[in-house]
Amino acid sequence: MPTSPKPAGKLISFEGSEGSGKSTQIARLVAHLQQAGREIVSTREPGGTELGERIRDILLHKDEGQGMCAEAELLLFTAARAQLVRTVITPALKRGAVVVSDRYLDSSTVYQGAARNLAAGPVAAVNGFAVGEVMPHLTVVIDVPTEVSLARVRARSTGRPDRIEREDAAFFQKVRDAYLQLGKDWPQRVLVVDGTRPPDALEQQIWAEVQQRLG
Repeated sequence: MPTSPKPAGKLISFEGSEGSGKSTQIARLVAHLQQAGREIVSTREPGGTELGERIRDILLHKDEGQGMCAEAELLLFTAARAQLVRTVITPALKRGAVVVSDRYLDSSTVYQGAARNLAAGPVAAVNGFAVGEVMPHLTVVIDVPTEVSLARVRARSTGRPDRIEREDAAFFQKVRDAYLQLGKDWPQRVLVVDGTRPPDALEQQIWAEVQQRLG
């Protein structure tokens, strides 16, 4: 008998402010996809490779990262992204896997572009160089008010917050506004959901949208 065609690989990215609940919803979506019989590759940015994890440490935790200029921050994030795309994401997509990424290129558009006030053109150019043609099939933005985001970060912090978490409320308001704008600019790709809803309800909404949009 002829074999069934291999399913096409899909890339799903999750975005949102700090404390938006991405990790919880990623884990729940991964469980749904596994139950559906798909090969899953779950990764994160910055990170997901040995090089990327080293860059993550510099960007978020190391003393050497303090006082980093916005341009250097952008280039380090996209360096980690370029390595992840070529060594993890692209091979997985070619195998027909579903890749679920905790952040992707939209994070640079929002954090380094809008919140750090870097010009949109250079940010888009660097992003494009890093990812090539590997764009998400679906991006889930979990939206929460800035005060909720900051309260959740404080509540979960068991030690010193990382370099991004230490930014002020004005910074995170820019982040939120930029993510909401992404949803308006790219409605075919970007799904904005209300992160203040109960986790179970949010899980079901995201899973329903993934099934409808990706099959």
